[in-house]
Amino acid sequence: MTLVDIHARLANTALFYAIIMALWGILRFLRKEGVGGSYWGALVIAEILFLIQAGLGVTLLLSGSDIGGQGIHILYGVVSVLVLPGIFTFTRGDDVRRAMLVYGVGFLFLVGILIRAISTGP
Repeated sequence: MTLVDIHARLANTALFYAIIMALWGILRFLRKEGVGGSYWGALVIAEILFLIQAGLGVTLLLSGSDIGGQGIHILYGVVSVLVLPGIFTFTRGDDVRRAMLVYGVGFLFLVGILIRAISTGP
């Protein structure tokens, strides 16, 4: 299995994880719940997953591998890494119900970004 294969499979993992996080976040919002401890932990796992994926992408880029739609693929990678810290900054780390909605919608946005990133990859 090559590094390109690992990068592609990890992209699918990130996509499925983002779908689960979006559904979980919206469900918590509809149940009038805020961001709980389990969701905080899952957010950290999501960001680590996106950072590992980005690290593999940078490694592939520096090794001269073909990354597909070059500029746009890189842009999607950068956006996917910055969305969760951006939401955390926007909500100021609050664990209220409104923050739960922002995370749920943010993950829906990430699902779209990840689908586009996968479609522009090699």
